[in-house]
Amino acid sequence: MNFEFSAEENLFVDEVKAFIREQAQLPDAADVFAPDRDSDSMLSDTPARRRFNLAMADRGFLGMSWPKKYGGADKDGIYDYLLNEELSRVGAPLIGKGIGIVGKTLITHGSEKLKTEFLPQILRAEIEFALGYSEPSCGSDLAAMKVKAERSGEGWKINGQKMWNTSAHFADWYWLAVRTDSSASKYEGISLFIVPMNHPGITVQAIETLGEHRTNSVFLEDVWVHDEYRVGELNKGWIYICEALDFERFAIYTISPLEVKLERMWAYVRSGKRDGRALIKFPEVRRLLAQFTAQVEMAKMFQRKVISAACQGGVPTVEGAMFKLYMTELSQRMANAMMNILGPQGLLHKSGVDVVSDGSWEWSYRASPLDTIGAGTSEIQRNIIARRGLGLPASLAR
Repeated sequence: MNFEFSAEENLFVDEVKAFIREQAQLPDAADVFAPDRDSDSMLSDTPARRRFNLAMADRGFLGMSWPKKYGGADKDGIYDYLLNEELSRVGAPLIGKGIGIVGKTLITHGSEKLKTEFLPQILRAEIEFALGYSEPSCGSDLAAMKVKAERSGEGWKINGQKMWNTSAHFADWYWLAVRTDSSASKYEGISLFIVPMNHPGITVQAIETLGEHRTNSVFLEDVWVHDEYRVGELNKGWIYICEALDFERFAIYTISPLEVKLERMWAYVRSGKRDGRALIKFPEVRRLLAQFTAQVEMAKMFQRKVISAACQGGVPTVEGAMFKLYMTELSQRMANAMMNILGPQGLLHKSGVDVVSDGSWEWSYRASPLDTIGAGTSEIQRNIIARRGLGLPASLAR
């Protein structure tokens, strides 16, 4: 397996880096680039970060892997990944739900009306989406969803509650999965709809997480949506959701945040002291940093396997699960280790006095568990590896 990028791909990375340097000179750059926001760094949740996305659209960075027929450049998906790597390195908003989950699903399964209405707006970075999947009674078990859509004239009336909808408080549209046939089996009878977030029947309530990351609970009361805004075939939504999650694990979970954390770890132990002695002089600290350096390289190899499978036309379900599991749990282990190295001072909140490293490690300690849950928990990833990768029966994969 060749882990090196081509000359053309490296030139593209240089182009993205130059673009980022240009954007970093603008007055609102401090609100765009936020490498210490952990999970929030991927969101386009402020006017400045939306403006940044418009600039990316102007450069032709959005939808590069889309067919030219729909405004894309017919490039390999690796270009989306390379772009996201550089964006995540500086904490800029990623090309996520609109370009990948929503756009690619519409290109493959959407009606001509939906393609015509939404694809150009996505490419111009004019709209943001929230994903309406999880519910109070089904977190990672998405197929157990109960929010129901019932036929009502030329459309559907939707009632119920969704949970953990991170972008719902600033999104323009809702990518909503609901049950359209309650008599069907668990993995059937689910359909996807696109619903405006400003619908009078939609109420968004904030949920603040341990890591100061805002997610939301969304209540739907008699939300009527025309059947024209149904995505793909009726009752085939589960298939589309699974396809989209594979893309999310490929493009959104990048290596550069781990590399940035590792660089910060080395910088601190080289300059920090404990009882008047440089931290780098402690054998256990050097051993720990050496282990993390090797593990970050291992995470990179897992990601390269995902890219390799995707570029060969495969669906990197197992490879994506392996990478997502290893990368997110490694990030959590790194935060835990730094809290041990910092000692009591590491417990200070970023807003306090005499904080270490601007309080970023304390924040990371609280925020990193979130990534082990989003896009499928670590337990779900282990089940995918066991059942699809190793061929174990369900009774042994749990």
